[in-house]
Amino acid sequence: MNRRISLLALIGLAGVATYVAAQRTAPTPIVRQAPAPPPANLTPEELANIRVYEAANRSVVHITTSTVQYDPTFGLPIEGEGAGSGAILDRQGHIITNQHVIDGAREIKVALTNDRMYDATLVGEDAEYDIAVLKIDPKGEELTPLPLGRSDNLRVGQKAYALGNPFGLDHTLTCGVVSSLNRSLPSRVKGAIMDGMVQTDAAMNPGNSGGPLLNTSAEMIGMCVAIRSSVGQNSGVGFAIPIDRIRRFVPELIENGKIVRAYHGIVVLEESSRGLRIAKLSKNGPAERAGLRAFRVLEHRRREGPIVYRVKELDKDYADYILAIDGQAVSTHPEFLERMDGYQPGDRVVFTVLRDGQQVRVPVTLGAA
Repeated sequence: MNRRISLLALIGLAGVATYVAAQRTAPTPIVRQAPAPPPANLTPEELANIRVYEAANRSVVHITTSTVQYDPTFGLPIEGEGAGSGAILDRQGHIITNQHVIDGAREIKVALTNDRMYDATLVGEDAEYDIAVLKIDPKGEELTPLPLGRSDNLRVGQKAYALGNPFGLDHTLTCGVVSSLNRSLPSRVKGAIMDGMVQTDAAMNPGNSGGPLLNTSAEMIGMCVAIRSSVGQNSGVGFAIPIDRIRRFVPELIENGKIVRAYHGIVVLEESSRGLRIAKLSKNGPAERAGLRAFRVLEHRRREGPIVYRVKELDKDYADYILAIDGQAVSTHPEFLERMDGYQPGDRVVFTVLRDGQQVRVPVTLGAA
């Protein structure tokens, strides 16, 4: 499967349309009647859709933010607003959403399905993976956490549901399928890759960011993050962060406020037919200390008549070509990033490299970034 895709635009789904008239300002909850039983003539598929919506709806929240930016010419403050979605993690009030939904926000508010509005605080965030954890004080409110499923057993073709607040239209359900797996997208952090993404044709639009992608058991299997579009609206190609990644990093965000990444010290790689050639290493970093080799600079003197020049040349032949990481073959930069993503600081990783025509195994103990 070709994991590289051409994107006209990768658009974060946070946002709200200007025609949304009603703002959630009243703290008094609206009393809602229990839903009437579904009509008897519904198809099994329709009944399944209804069950998913009714099971998950109370666990999905509407997030609104206010920001202040400053005019670059006169330095005057310019207020802005944003919106997105989120999912309730636990009864203590932790909520997960996309980092780009709350990025730069000076105020964050969360609205539940009963229209109660809460102030939210930022607990932890990571821009590279586009994950953030918020917290509200439920003040006696009985919160309904959203069950978390798995993403390692997803299959192309299985049903998928996106539940969120597109264009500020809260608690909107759209249906589709898992269209593909293990897609790679450019991260909002320059040079980083978001790999392992779930592709779906369940409609997503601005405002869906941070909302759940669900399976037929109303379990969260991903977090809606981006669409492929040239106009900023749904084109049938949406992407979600796999829930296994979220499950892995959320405890760290709650405990530390950030994700501590493993540091290998390999700065620049060049793709070639022979492997990933190491162009640059961090000085005294884990890879250099372990003996991996990158391009080196050779210096010699050259005489022209009475003048002696100091000449520097880049010796590329000295560099190692990475062939595998812990026995798993790698041939592209995204594959390298994906392999290294699974390690923690302190892990020992064995790089198989091609050096002077011979395969060499070099163990590297990872540091912390």
